[in-house]
Amino acid sequence: MTVTAGLDLGSLSTKAAIVREGQLISFAVLPTGRGGAPVAERALEEALARAGLERSEVRSIVATGYGRISVPFAHRRVTEITCHARGVYHLWPDTATVIDIGGQDSKVIRLGPGGKVMDFVMNEKCAAGTGRFLEVMARALEVDIEEMGELSLKARRGAAISNTCTVFAESEVVSLLAEGRPVEEIIRGLHEAVAERVASMAERVGWQEPVAMTGGVAKNLGVVRSLEERLATSLRLPEEPQIMGALGAALLAAET
Repeated sequence: MTVTAGLDLGSLSTKAAIVREGQLISFAVLPTGRGGAPVAERALEEALARAGLERSEVRSIVATGYGRISVPFAHRRVTEITCHARGVYHLWPDTATVIDIGGQDSKVIRLGPGGKVMDFVMNEKCAAGTGRFLEVMARALEVDIEEMGELSLKARRGAAISNTCTVFAESEVVSLLAEGRPVEEIIRGLHEAVAERVASMAERVGWQEPVAMTGGVAKNLGVVRSLEERLATSLRLPEEPQIMGALGAALLAAET
């Protein structure tokens, strides 16, 4: 049986996916830390161990993500745009748009027949509208980032956040706290600001339904609900949205 692996080296986390005969059989997610080959090695070995496989049984490895060039043992390197598109196409072949929000960037990908990438747009070179943006705000609010989604869903309305720049938004959050605004309303306002920014990107790329969301931020139901309200559509959520790039890479490795 053919076994292939995909490695997605993101800014905050490194993901490995193992595919056998076109099906995901194992994965691992590790903090990227200093990044490079060592963390890629550890993620791959952990995913293989969970599958009960040896490295010698892997026929091909594809690396993706911003750190893909630092994986010397990868047989091929592919952009994360292509890998996320391939991963989502594997789950839902009729998906027309992919929204991916990761640690340091967010992107909207429009798909055509066969899951082909027709067009895409990425955020500018700043953390606005990304997982890093939410991480900084969670620290300012003194809440766990994993709690943000649930907390925001308790708010009946969101506080207005006028800045999407991380530095200015953090100052705005501090001011709102000083005014006594409930944390839940501030978090909902932050999620709405992220949704507004990503929705404007989606409009630039000419998004169409059905829409799938990938990346670690897809685990934040507050952001998901805000995006669904802003786009007036339901989002498809993979069971493990964080590993979709690695899954796509592993599937592409099988096609080599």
